[in-house]
Amino acid sequence: MRLLKYTFALFFLVNVVYSQNFKDPLLSSDYHAQQEWVDSIYSTLTLKEKIGQLYTVQVFSNQDEATKNNVIQLIKEYQIGGVIYSNGGPVRQAKLDNELQSYSKTPILVSMDAEWGLSMRLDSTFAFPWNMTLGAIKDNKLIEQTGRQIGEHCKRLGVHLNFAPVVDINTNPKNPIIGNRSFGEDRDNVTSKSIAFMKGMQEAGILANAKHFPGHGDTDSDSHKTLPTINFDKKRIDSVEIYPYRNLIKQGLSSVMVAHLNVPSLEKRSNYPSSLSKHIVSDVLKDSLGFKGLIISDALNMKGAADFDESGEIDLAAFLAGNDILLISEDPATGIAKIMEAYSEEIISEKRLEYSVKKILKAKYKVGLNNYQPIETEHLIEDLNRIKDEVLYEELIENALTIIKNKSELVPIRRLETKSIAYVEMGDDSGTSFFDELKKYGKVHEIKGDKLDELVENLKPYNTVIIGFHRSNSNPWKSYEFSDKELVWIYEIARTHQVILDIFVKPYALDAFESVENIESIIVSYQNSDIAQRKSAQLIFGAIIMIWLWKRQPETLHPENKIKIAKSLFVNG
Repeated sequence: MRLLKYTFALFFLVNVVYSQNFKDPLLSSDYHAQQEWVDSIYSTLTLKEKIGQLYTVQVFSNQDEATKNNVIQLIKEYQIGGVIYSNGGPVRQAKLDNELQSYSKTPILVSMDAEWGLSMRLDSTFAFPWNMTLGAIKDNKLIEQTGRQIGEHCKRLGVHLNFAPVVDINTNPKNPIIGNRSFGEDRDNVTSKSIAFMKGMQEAGILANAKHFPGHGDTDSDSHKTLPTINFDKKRIDSVEIYPYRNLIKQGLSSVMVAHLNVPSLEKRSNYPSSLSKHIVSDVLKDSLGFKGLIISDALNMKGAADFDESGEIDLAAFLAGNDILLISEDPATGIAKIMEAYSEEIISEKRLEYSVKKILKAKYKVGLNNYQPIETEHLIEDLNRIKDEVLYEELIENALTIIKNKSELVPIRRLETKSIAYVEMGDDSGTSFFDELKKYGKVHEIKGDKLDELVENLKPYNTVIIGFHRSNSNPWKSYEFSDKELVWIYEIARTHQVILDIFVKPYALDAFESVENIESIIVSYQNSDIAQRKSAQLIFGAIIMIWLWKRQPETLHPENKIKIAKSLFVNG
């Protein structure tokens, strides 16, 4: 009987240990070897170098020599733990990274913002669709594959940590900084897409990062420029904003970025940035949510944090709050000196410092930095622009295209012998690829007019008008709205013609319409890339399988219902 009790107790203990290990996303499969490596590296670091491991500094591969030398000096003197690469090119970055790594006795953890791929920061690299486009896709396996292929690109370029996915729930259509970077407005859809993206990327060997905690989706200001306020009670924040984090953490999320936000319901001090709040970082994220991965402050040079206090004080406050990695400090040398001073005054204990530094070293081991290899530059550009990436992009766009209105089933266009079709281009970007593809399936003529009367007169011979609304696809923050003139012109065209309105922007553009009663068909194509234009033209003529969202036809959009279309666009039905 006693033996049975001992056996049960041992079994229970093993399961507890296994459960704890399973919840630690930074543990590698050979965690005993990992721990030995972490302990051995930690034992060689001086106090200044331990604190240096907390810092991730910004680097540009197109920077001047003086700036590069400053980074090299930080590495040599402080053993800076990480770098985050920004603007430049892949070959230049690879060469620079090889050089910077050569100056560090402890391999550097390399990070990037590559939300839709390396092209978010680098030229000559592949751009995958933005999150809002992906949010309209029903098949999450495609989202997982996107995360995987972005992860493969990161790994090829020597990037270990990608600050993606954005898990903010974009419940404010006027959000100036999130918008297209979000998977949408629906909590559950954002969560499922984020999990799929994270799994794909982490399967490729890249540390994923969920941002911006506790949630930047319902703001009307940009934390790069000011301190936005989230004015919701705890219950709402827990059930909406924090919901994706809770679920991603259960699925093995590697890291979380904490935003610079004013959240009165979670932090009693007035206008106190969430990134510096011990309650938000430690009590909520670490303790309540049980997160054991890397906790990373958003860039400390952003106005949302930088305006709060002097640089060194901000760095110290961020570390005391519970952040493991201090991202883009305004002055790392001053910050390190300030944290060293706090250590000597016993404000920071050795145990607290060891906790974060060893977590960072664990992450380095997990991504293979215990066996660091320089980046091979031969064929680098080709490896970052593969045929399989183009194939996936096409499949993603096909599955994202959304018909939200289709009166009398005008789309796909049938009985071409009865149709006289005109194309009218609107917006400030090119629709050439769209028009060229339309012409492959029928006799479509582009009609122009300097004035509305002229355009209406020129359209008289045609019974069907395809209006393409094209805005810049260069980045997700570009303007997406119709001008007042364009709204009037669309209304006038629709009074006398069958109209197919195809918008190559995010769906919030439809908020501008008081009524769509006279518009027979509306298609959301999300982005103005060449592939999106071609695929959308194929959809109009039935050359690809149609993705339906709404089969019933709303005759009008009253002001209070305007956003309902946008809310629905992120899940196909």
